[in-house]
Amino acid sequence: MATVTINLPHHRYDVIIEPGALDRLGALARDLAPHDRCALFVDPGVMNLYGEQVRHALHDSAYKIATHVLTGGEAAKNLDTIREGYDVLLDARLERRSPVIALGGGVTGDATGFIAATYLRGVPFIQCPTTLLAMVDASVGGKTGVNVPQGKNLVGAFHQPVVVIVDPLTLQTLPPRELRCGLAECVKHAVIRDADLFEWTADNLPAIQAMQPDALVELLTRNIQIKADVVMKDEKESSVRAHLNLGHTFAHAIEATCGYGEILHGEAVSLGMLAATSLSVTRGLCDANVRTQLDSLLTRIGLPTTAALPDEATLLAAMRHDKKVADSRLRLVLPTAVGQVTIIDDADDAQLTAAWQTVRA
Repeated sequence: MATVTINLPHHRYDVIIEPGALDRLGALARDLAPHDRCALFVDPGVMNLYGEQVRHALHDSAYKIATHVLTGGEAAKNLDTIREGYDVLLDARLERRSPVIALGGGVTGDATGFIAATYLRGVPFIQCPTTLLAMVDASVGGKTGVNVPQGKNLVGAFHQPVVVIVDPLTLQTLPPRELRCGLAECVKHAVIRDADLFEWTADNLPAIQAMQPDALVELLTRNIQIKADVVMKDEKESSVRAHLNLGHTFAHAIEATCGYGEILHGEAVSLGMLAATSLSVTRGLCDANVRTQLDSLLTRIGLPTTAALPDEATLLAAMRHDKKVADSRLRLVLPTAVGQVTIIDDADDAQLTAAWQTVRA
C-alpha cells in the first residue's frame, strides 16, 4: 500500500494506492462522510466488472445506495448527463453529508464530480478510478466538468474529493488501448517534471505492460505524486498547474474536431505533445533530440505519432475556443528539455500550422 497526501489551504485528502482497496470503500466512506445514504455513479462496463463488489462494500457499512449507470464514452460527458444525475440524487433525497461516489474512468469522474460540486452547492465526493488515465490524472486535483459543442471541459468547477481510492487490480481488466492512453499522461508527467521518471518508464515498460504489481504501484505512486505536488502549489491553475496542460490544447482541438471518442484522449495527448515539442524546436526552445526521445517512447508504448486530421484552419479555430485562451492569447506549454517546460502566448498561425503538419498522417 502507498499513500499520497494532498494538503491544500482549505482541504486535505489522501490518495490510497492499494491492491484490493475497493473492498475498503464502505469503511473509508463512513469515516469521511458519515451518512446513511450515498450515490454510486458507474460506467456501464465497470458496473459489470466491479459494481457488485463496490455495492457489497457499501452495504457492509450500512449505506442505502442510489446506483446510476452512466451512458458510456466521452460523448456522454454533457449537460444532459448532469441533469440525469441531479434527478438521481433528488429522488434518493441525498443530503449535504451524503457521499457521491464515482467508479470508472475519467469521463465518469469528471461528470460525477461536477454533479457533486453543484448539487446542494457541494456534497462529499469520492473518486474510485478504474483506468490508468483516471488514476494518474483526472481523479486527482479537483477538476470536474463536461463538454459542450464548442469544446472540451468548458463547463465545470473545482471540487476536491474527500478521498481517492486507487485499486491497481482494476487495471487487469483494462483494454490495451486504454492502458496506452493512461501511459500518455504518465509520459506527460515525466516530460514536465521528472527526467528520471521518463527514463524509468522507458526501462520498465515491459513490466508495466505485463501488469507486474510492483511496477504498477511505483508507476502510479510516482505519477500521482507529481500531480499532487503541482496541485498543492497551484490548486486552480493560476501558475504552475498550467504545466499539466502540455499537449492538451492541441489534444482538445483534435478531440473536438474529430469527434469525442473517435481519437481517445490519451491518443490525442500523444499527438499534442509531439506537436507542442515540434513548436518548441521551431522556436529554438529545445533541442530536436527531445522530440526524437519522445517520439521513440510513445511509439514503443503503441500510441499514435501521426493521424488523419482535419485541415489546419479547422484545428486552429478549435484551439481558439480552448479554456486556456486568456486575453485572446493562446497559452501553450512547451518542453525545453525532458523534465522542464515553459509557457508561451505569442505563437502565430504559421508556427501552429507547421506544428500540426508534423503529426498529420
